Amino acid sequence: MEHILFLTGRLAEPALRRVLAGIEPPAFSWEVREIGLQVAALMTTDMVKRRVAAPVQADRIILPGRARGDVDALTAHYGIPVQRGPEELKDLPRFFSREAQPVDLSRWRTRIFAEIVDAPRLDVAATVERARALKADGADVIDLGGLPATPFAHLEDAVRALKAEGFTVSVDSLDVDELRRGGQAGADYLLSLTVDTLWLADEVASTPVLIPRTPQDEASLDAAIAAMRAKGRPFMADPILDPLPFGFLASLARYHRLREREPEVEILVGVGNITELTEADTSGINALMLGICAELDAAAILTTQVSQHARRAVREADWARRIMHAAASTHSLPKGLSDALMTVHAKQPFPDTPEEIAATAAQVRDPNFRVQISPAGLHVYNRDGMRIERDPFALWPQLGLEDDAAHAFYMGVELARAEVAWQLGKRYAQDQPLDWGAAVERAPDDANEQCAPGTTLTHNKKNAA
Repeated sequence: MEHILFLTGRLAEPALRRVLAGIEPPAFSWEVREIGLQVAALMTTDMVKRRVAAPVQADRIILPGRARGDVDALTAHYGIPVQRGPEELKDLPRFFSREAQPVDLSRWRTRIFAEIVDAPRLDVAATVERARALKADGADVIDLGGLPATPFAHLEDAVRALKAEGFTVSVDSLDVDELRRGGQAGADYLLSLTVDTLWLADEVASTPVLIPRTPQDEASLDAAIAAMRAKGRPFMADPILDPLPFGFLASLARYHRLREREPEVEILVGVGNITELTEADTSGINALMLGICAELDAAAILTTQVSQHARRAVREADWARRIMHAAASTHSLPKGLSDALMTVHAKQPFPDTPEEIAATAAQVRDPNFRVQISPAGLHVYNRDGMRIERDPFALWPQLGLEDDAAHAFYMGVELARAEVAWQLGKRYAQDQPLDWGAAVERAPDDANEQCAPGTTLTHNKKNAA
């Protein structure tokens, strides 16, 4: 059985022992070692190297999740794996569960067509720049969208420039002439052809996406599929996804019927009709739609990032397709695989009860303020006692910081974060930004940018351990 050494601080040691003792069934033996500091989050790898003598009689060393410094250097120093654990002690069971049953999120089935809806109004350089950003977020195909009654004089130049940079390109237009021009310029896909415009497929090498004459005319889509199959050419089919609440359910039924009739046909689903036209958080919509795509075995989606509320749609769709593919592949529910789409709420927002926070607070012997949240509200404590409020303004008179501008600024930031987390039901950890999942572009994980309690951000960045 693996033997693991857990390093911690004085305040966290009792809670760490309780959590480890409660892990069932025990998959490893363990030792907890307090290395002579009060707050585990202030641990650094240099401190560990000075205070924990080598060799260590263990198979692995686990540091607190917020420990700063070069963990790889510690691994080399001790000759055994050293790693950071989760940021919250109560997440340790989940941490080891994930280790025991790792899930591969690098694989996916459904390609992402990301549409640049205003391509006719962008010059070629701006189009390429937009395409690079979409690809970085997870797009596989850059879709150039045509606009009604808007000339697209530089369409060919845009297609060729994207192809020159290695992009896969589709052209999306209601104008058959624009589709022809895009195909002749080298577009990989054309969106979209009906049974009446299939003649275009004989003039260009682009793969067509087939749609019905009208969304309800399923027979015309079947006819287009049969015609393309007779030509021996690849194609995709899109029965057209209608927006909520104007035919969405009926359109889902059309997709399902198409899959039953044509088990092998590659299907494209226009999820942008839901993310763009529904004013709701798109992370949840993308999770649902990519789950539906997994059930349909859809080959691709078409999505957009036009509305500000949908500005992370591609990144969210990329996470959603990976999560749903992993769930389908492992025959498990899409739970516990990733928190990327938990943008607004957390599964377990309050890891500590008011009683557990009070027990920790009773051990504090210094003047630095600690901030935690529980269902009861915001807990602020130091050696002078505990304050519990739901409104930061009610806490302010109790802190005595009127003559300490730097500390007042620091506490203002922390209490604002804590209040947002408490109101929404998100995890809050002092000195850490709130985790918004795929909704916010994350900075590189540089632990040296973390802020010590009671200091200003500027001071800490200059004096980080």
